[in-house]
Parts: sequence; structure tokens; C-alpha cells
Amino acid sequence: MTTRSTGAPPTDEHAKPEQASDDRRPGDRGRWRWPRLEWTVATLGSLLLAVVLTWPTLRHPATTIPGDLGDPTLQAWQVAWSGHALLSDPTNLWNSNTFYPERYTYAYSDTLLGYALFGMLGSGFEAAVIRYNVLYVLLHALAFLGAYALARQLGANRWGGAFAGIAWAYAPWRLAHSGHLNILSSGGIALALAMLARGHGWSLRHGYRPERRRPGWALAGWLVAAWQISLGFGIGLPLVYFLLAAVLVAAGCYGWSWWRKRERPPFGRRLLLADLGGGAVFGAVTLLLGLVYLRVVDLNPQAERTLDWTKMFSPPLIGFVTAPADSWLWGERHAAAREQLSWPPEMALLPGMTVIGLAAAGLFVSAFPFRHRIALGLGVLGTVLLGLGATLGGDGDPGYLTLSTLLPGWDALRTPGRMMHWTSLLLAVLAAGLVTALAPSSNKASDKASEQPLDQSSDPPSDPLPDESSPRRWTRMLMPVLLLVPLALVTLEGVNRTPHPTVPRPPAAMQAAPEPMLVLPAGGVGDLTVMLWTTDGFPRVTNGLGGFEPVSQAQTRIAVASFPDAGSVAYLRGIGVRSVLAVPSRAAGTPWEGIEARPVDGLGITREDHDGALVYRL
Repeated sequence: MTTRSTGAPPTDEHAKPEQASDDRRPGDRGRWRWPRLEWTVATLGSLLLAVVLTWPTLRHPATTIPGDLGDPTLQAWQVAWSGHALLSDPTNLWNSNTFYPERYTYAYSDTLLGYALFGMLGSGFEAAVIRYNVLYVLLHALAFLGAYALARQLGANRWGGAFAGIAWAYAPWRLAHSGHLNILSSGGIALALAMLARGHGWSLRHGYRPERRRPGWALAGWLVAAWQISLGFGIGLPLVYFLLAAVLVAAGCYGWSWWRKRERPPFGRRLLLADLGGGAVFGAVTLLLGLVYLRVVDLNPQAERTLDWTKMFSPPLIGFVTAPADSWLWGERHAAAREQLSWPPEMALLPGMTVIGLAAAGLFVSAFPFRHRIALGLGVLGTVLLGLGATLGGDGDPGYLTLSTLLPGWDALRTPGRMMHWTSLLLAVLAAGLVTALAPSSNKASDKASEQPLDQSSDPPSDPLPDESSPRRWTRMLMPVLLLVPLALVTLEGVNRTPHPTVPRPPAAMQAAPEPMLVLPAGGVGDLTVMLWTTDGFPRVTNGLGGFEPVSQAQTRIAVASFPDAGSVAYLRGIGVRSVLAVPSRAAGTPWEGIEARPVDGLGITREDHDGALVYRL
């Protein structure tokens, strides 16, 4: 990149490499049109691919939801509540309308707080369902774009970036989490790493190049990482420790280089300030959210999870080559293997046969230097060993359980298999190196475009040399066709057969019942549907389901098992409940089956029938 000269000597010996990337002469404008076009195509392509590979999510976005009627309904409520609370009463964000009369109830599970802006769009039940479905598609698009950006920044060409994006965003193991928006929302991990690498002028292929530092990208990377943490600690906490380790390693390498060469390596004040400012925001978000969860544990000691949960969800080695049932290509073929897993939703961890094969080959043939390939391979091995949890060596120590005892907060991560986020990403980068080495753009002329993937200052690809031999020309012509094969295979492995059940609509009687209210039947996954129903106005309800059960909720469920009777009515009045909404059509097999036939005479309450739903006013 060429910069204007001011005629004055720079005040900082490293100021020149940190000039803004938009500071170009008019003759340079054509050079950054190619990368600008690339990122436009990549963004639009990621959206189109997301719509296709998550289909039929957007076929009936107002009435159906991907996965099941459990966690998706909870998470649709979570997104809606955060937007509603921030618009109406931010001081009560953590005291949601559910689990009445408990406090800090919004933090009973991963909050998805980072999606609050989406929660501000629209209102009511139907808007909550549509919003969830749109987010479900967009998070897949972001995962593709994040992995594409990371692979490009690390030195892969466009073919390699596309392969990495598909392999990570649509890995078969993700299909087991179609009902876990918090687990699927990992695009910010790859995007933050790409931005941080870009900001620090570092890539796998070329190492550290001070002239390519961009403080603005570094700051953006920290902010994206902070946003990722705001979606939840379930997959965000490993990112916290990874970045902490990366900072320590980078500082050590910097100090070692300084000591060895007896001169300070170039870094620059602006980049240092960007790291300090961005790191401070990232740390503050992590700390503040962590304090909220610690407060929840203080109020509810039973919320603290023991290592028995981790041991229960630790997968066997066969789980890493076993696909979930929702995989169109491998689901039925791996049915026998899934029978060996005690909990397939968290143990069917196949990252994709195609990416495994290409990543293995990428250890030997790659555009990346040999030492970096070895580092990636060791990273894959290390994350797999951690992902085994307690099944590693029989007790997981040393391993995942060791981290649970040493690192603050790690003991709450009860599902070791979710380390597959990192295993899958490392495999995708390894495979991208192989694809880059095989692609025709791996010649030096066209590699210029892949050296600055997140900046708009690279040169357009060069035309083939006119004197190249005929065999080489035919190879260049056929290679794009051949490279479509791994792209097609990795895409095929991402095709889903995820169910999309219809979401029950809230009964009209809910609008007639005074709050705070109790909705019957209560308890179990049915409470998640009730939470979603409350998005019409957010009335306070005693119902709710999260990562643990508060003491008051267990007491309420026992006290109202015989409702309506004198004891249950007195109890509900005592905790401030003003009405009970009973839905007899949902009460089969529960203590409230046949509730419509129970008398209310002499209880001092009234009962109204609203299209089959009963409203008891206390």
C-alpha cells in the first residue's frame, strides 16, 4: 500500500506501518475493488447458503421452530425479554417475568444477551417466533463468514476459505444442537480471531509482518469477542482462556525476540492502545456477567454443578466419528454407533468425514509452513483429548476435569464434547491449507490477494503467464472443477433433516388473567412453552425452567398439586399470585388432569371459561 508523504519526519518510528488503509492515491483505487467484491460475494453467499442448508426454517417462520419445543421456546423468550427489558426497564433486566417471585431469573441459563437488539424488533408471541427463526439462519451465515475470514487471514485463498467456512458452520455435529441457539452461536469466535490476527499483522502463512498492523481491526476483534461472551459462557468461557493464553504467549515471544536481538520489535503505540482498550472492554463484559452468575449461585446454592455432571456427559472416542440422527447423509448410517452413546445429543460429535480426510492430508501438503501445520495438528489432538472429558484415561485427570478444578468457572461447563467447536475449527483451517496448495490461485501472482483478506488494499489476481506450458494450462483449467468435489462433499455432509414442530399458540385467556399468575399444568418442558407465551405483554408467572430449579418453585408445584382447594389457594395468595390459568387440554398425565371438574364452591375464588382455558381469580 502506498501512502501520501507529508514531508515531515514521523514522530513515532513505527507510525508509517500503522497508516490508515484508506489513505491511497487515486491510482490505487482499482486495487481494492477486487477484495471489496470478494467480501460482498462472501457475505451474500453466506446468507444464501444459510437459507438453503437450514431449510425449511424460513418456510413457516411464524408458526414452526427448528429442533423441538424445549430449549428453542426458552431461547425465543430470552431474546424477546432482553429487548423488552432494555427498552422498558433496564434496571430490571436480570429480574425477568418468570420464576415469580425469585430474582436474577434471567441468568438461570445462558442469556443470549448479545441478541438484545433483535429482541427490540417487533413485539408479541408471533414476533418472538419469527425473530428466533431469522436468528437461527443468520447465526449459520455468521459462522461461515467468520471461518472464511479466519482462513483467509491465516493465508488460505478463496477456495480454502470457502471450504473452511462450510466445514465449520455446517459440521454434522452441529445438527445435534439444532435446539441450542446458544451453542450454535459461535460465529463470533472465528470472526474475532480473524480480526485480531489482522490487526496484529499475523498469519499462519507469513508469520508476523509489522507493516500490516491495523489497530482498528484489533479493537474490533476485542469488541466482537466481548459480544460473543455476552451470548453465554457455555462456549464463551473457553474463548476467554484461549485469548488470555494467546496474550501471554505473544508477550513472551515479544520479550524473547527483544532479548535475543537486543532491539525492540515493532509494535506501536496505537496498536497497544487498541489492545488495552479492547481488552478492557472484553474483560469488563466477562467480569460483569460472571458476577451476575455468581450472585445466582449465592441465592441458589443448588445451581452449582458438581463434576458428576461432567462425567455423565463425557463422550467415548467413538463419538468423534459418529453423526447425530438429524444428519441427512450419516444419520441412519450411524444409528448403530449412536446406540453405544449414553447421551447422543452431546456425544455424537462427527466434524465431517471430508474435513477429517483433507485435514489429515493437510499435515503433509499445505500452503502453510510445516511448523504451523504441526501446531494445528497438536491443537486438534489436544482439543479431542479435552473433549473426551472423564473418559480420558478413565478419570479425565489430567485433562478436562483438571481444568474444572483449576480454572474459575470451568466446572460449570458440564459438556466436554462442546470442545468440538475448537477441534472442528482447527480441522477446517488445516484442510484450507491443503485446498489452497492445490488451487490454481496458489501461484505467487494471485497470492497477493490472499495476504490481506480483511483489508481492501490487495492487488487483483494476475492473469496466467502467457508462456506457460500446455499441461500446466490444462491443469489450471481443470483444477477448479476438481476443487468443487470437496466443496460439494462437505456441503452434502451439512444437509439436515431437522424437525420443525409447530409452536402452540398462547390461549386467549392469558390476556384476561391478572398477574402474577400460575399456569397449569406446571413443571417440566411445558413451562418453556409458557415462558414463550408470556412474550405477549410479559406478565409475571411462577412458571419457568432453567439450568436448575429454585426452592420456591419446587414448593409451589407441590403446594398446588391439588388445586383448587383451600390449601393451594391460601398458599398462592400468600406468595402474591392473583390468578391461575389452567389449560385442561395440556393436563393429561399430570396432577391437574380433570381440573375442569373440580369444584370451587366455598374457596372464595371465581372461575371463567375462555374457549376451553380456565381462569381462576384468587
